[in-house]
This record gives sequence, structure tokens and C-alpha cells, in this order.
Amino acid sequence: MVTAIIIEYIELTVFFINILLIILVIYLNRRYPETTPFWIVVAAILPIIGFIIFLLLGHTHFIDKRFRLKAEDDIKVKHLANEQIIMLEQVDEEDLNDPVMLGFVDMAHMLLLNDDAVITTNNNVKNYSDGNEKFDDFLDDIANAKEHIHIEYYIIRNDDLGKKFVSALAAKAREGVEVRLLKDGVGCKALPSNFFKELTDAGGEVVGFFERSLGVYIRFNHRNHRKIAIFDGLVAYVGGYNIGDEYLGLGPLGNWRDAAMRIEGYGALTAQIRFMLDWSYETGKLRDFDPKYFPKQEEYEGTSVQIVSSGPDSFDEKIKHAYIKMINSAKESVYLTTPYFIPDKAVADALRIAAMSGVDVRMIIPCKPDHMLIYWATYAHVGWLLENGVRAFKYDDGFIHAKSMVVDGAVGSVGSANFDIRSFKLNFETQAFVYNKEVGEDLKRRFIEDIDERCSELTLDDYKDRSNIIKMKETFALLFGDLL
Repeated sequence: MVTAIIIEYIELTVFFINILLIILVIYLNRRYPETTPFWIVVAAILPIIGFIIFLLLGHTHFIDKRFRLKAEDDIKVKHLANEQIIMLEQVDEEDLNDPVMLGFVDMAHMLLLNDDAVITTNNNVKNYSDGNEKFDDFLDDIANAKEHIHIEYYIIRNDDLGKKFVSALAAKAREGVEVRLLKDGVGCKALPSNFFKELTDAGGEVVGFFERSLGVYIRFNHRNHRKIAIFDGLVAYVGGYNIGDEYLGLGPLGNWRDAAMRIEGYGALTAQIRFMLDWSYETGKLRDFDPKYFPKQEEYEGTSVQIVSSGPDSFDEKIKHAYIKMINSAKESVYLTTPYFIPDKAVADALRIAAMSGVDVRMIIPCKPDHMLIYWATYAHVGWLLENGVRAFKYDDGFIHAKSMVVDGAVGSVGSANFDIRSFKLNFETQAFVYNKEVGEDLKRRFIEDIDERCSELTLDDYKDRSNIIKMKETFALLFGDLL
């Protein structure tokens, strides 16, 4: 009898504690109301444990507040840095009157207002879709650096390319070049503790983003997913490649199709701002924006570039808004590639409306998963769009990891942001938006070449004929859509 009373008392105590925790979930998650019902169910099914899972994987007020303070600091110093760029670059009126720029001036204006994304016109841009070519140029730029190297990457692997990369940086540090490397605390968590010793012994600086001193951090949201590098303030890289052998096509998924851009000109300085803001957030250094990091640039043929960043430090989903604006501006075509396609309603509706308006909307997605749940959630979301005239193609020649879009062969975007809620809201991302017919046509050509030579189409009939097992996998994956 006494035992039964004690058990009943414990059950009631746990019940009431869990009710309070559910109320706390609702309060802490008030900025993201669309995910609140999911977390209420998790907390109800798994008393107390569900709340702990929410703290690890969900959105919390405490971290949001920390990033809001970061955003306030970013705005203050970004204005100062942008003034330097504007003084350095005398924007040519003829560049802004380019037909491509005129057609998307409202989009450029939007990004200028909500991200202080300066429109730089004197740039030379090179596209990459092969990792070997990209990293050959990348390592050459490391070797040719004279003053400083600033690198910010999500994943660096303990393999041949990763070690070659660290050794190349160490060699430059020994020459007296300033070398700063910002790595993500989760993306690089598997690296041995002495992996960067050669670099730090040579005088280079290595800092972990949102990292715990114990070397273990199990919170997987709010990661620094950016992949940017700046050399002497003259050259910048943005894109989807991390650093490792698999990005050369030497991993278990085989050939690796990705996308990146190399930017010479004033666009490199806007990438420089992004790095310096993130480095300052973690270290408190580089807050003075020394002019030596913003050198006078060589004059190129006027390719217009905006570097746009978003993350949990901003309520505005800046990259998502840019994607939607691009899609809504399309008159002829929207071609996008993404490994993970879990859009919210706004993005999905923009694609549907474009397709139903007669725009040629096509996307390339993987034919094989690197993350099983994400793959089946992607498959489900794509299937719904097929009913509205969107065409989808599965990449059959290995794995496609590119995060890119080109509209009307004129405006292109390449960077780290996937078409999913994680990239739109939860992680820190950086994307280049380029307004130039030559660059846009090159992105379009690469897309069409992939479709013609390396893809098979997923038709609406194919999707409707999928097995019940696949339907069950999709249903299960969609339950976790806001977490993937």
C-alpha cells in the first residue's frame, strides 16, 4: 500500500512538472510558433526527457538573446566597414544601368536594406563545379597570399586534403602571413586535438565557433555552416565545398558535384566583413576594421555582386527572402540545385506560382542519400511540386551538394544555404548573388549539362507509382521536417 502511494505521488509530481515544462517550451519557442505543436507532443510523450531534447535540438530564448546581441554589434560595425568600401569603390553609373542590374534593382535594394549587402560592381567571378579544379586554385591562392589569410569553414576532415590544407596554411604563417581559421565546433568535432598544431606552432590562429572548452558540444542547431575564404582582401571564395577528400570525389558517395565562386574585386571586401564580424564575435579581436584589410582593388569588367548572410542572429530570413525575390522576378526560367529540399510554404508557393505562370522551373536533387530522413523529406516536398508543373531531376553520377540557383540566365546565387528550414533559420549561412549575363549563362549551361548527361527525370507518374514503403518513409521523415 505504501509503495503504491509513493508511486502515485511520483507520477503526479512528474505530471505537474512536465506541465510546467510544456508551458516553458511554449514560452521559449515563441519566436518559432510553427514548430511549437511538435515540441509539445515530444514533451508530452517523453516527460522531462522531451524538454531536455528541446533544449538540445530546439530554439531557446537564451541562445536567441546571445545572437541578438551579436546582431546588434554586427550592424554597428558593418555600417563602418561598408563606408570604407563605398569610399574605395567609385561605382560607375553605367554599371548600374546594365540591363541585368536594372531588371533586378529592386532585389538588390531589398538586400541592401535588410543585410547592408553593399552592391559591388568591379568584380571578376569564376564558377566551380569540380572540387579538384576548385581546390587547385584555392591552394594556389594560399601559396600566393602576401599579407593575410582569413578562412571560415564548417567541416575540415582529417584526411589527405585536410592535412595538405593545414600544412599550406602553416607554411604561410612561417613566412609571416597573418593566418586566421574559424572552424565550426560541431562540423569539426571529429578532428584530433592536435590536428592544427603545425599551424598554431607556426603562429596561425585557430578558433572554434560556438564551441565548448571540453571539446564536446551536442547542440546541433545554430551552427556556422559558412564556407568562405579571403586572401589579402583581394580574392574571396564562397560556396558549398567543405575541406576533405570526399569533396574531390574520393568518398563513399563517389563523384561529388558542388558549386563555388571565386570573386576578385570589391566583392571580396564584403566577404572580408563577414569573416571579421564572426571572428570578432568569438575572439573580441578585429573590431577596428584596420584599413590594411580593405586594400584598393584592381578594376575589372563590372560584374555586380552582393554577399548576403543570414542566421539565428537575425529575425529576417535574408537568404530565403532573396531566393523568393529571385523566383518571383523570373520571366523565363528558374534552375536550382540543392541536396536538401525542405522548404517552408512561402518558398514552395513561389516555385509553384512561377511554374503555373509559364516559367520553366527545374531542380536537381540527389538520387542517393547522405542523410536518410532528409532524403525522404526532400522526395516528398519535390513530389508535391510536380503536380504544379515543376520539373525535378535526380543526379545519378555520384552525389550533388551544390546550393545554387540561376534565374533567366542572368542572376545567379551560389553559397552554403540549402533550400531548407535549417539553412533559412537555424544555421549561419553566406550566399553570393551575382548580376551578370555571362556568369548567369555559365551557371545555366552547367545546369543543363548536368540534366542532359548526369540526371534522370522524376516525373509525376514516377512519383505517383512509388511503393507504400516509400510513402511510409516520407510520412515518417516529414514528422521531423522542422528539425532536419
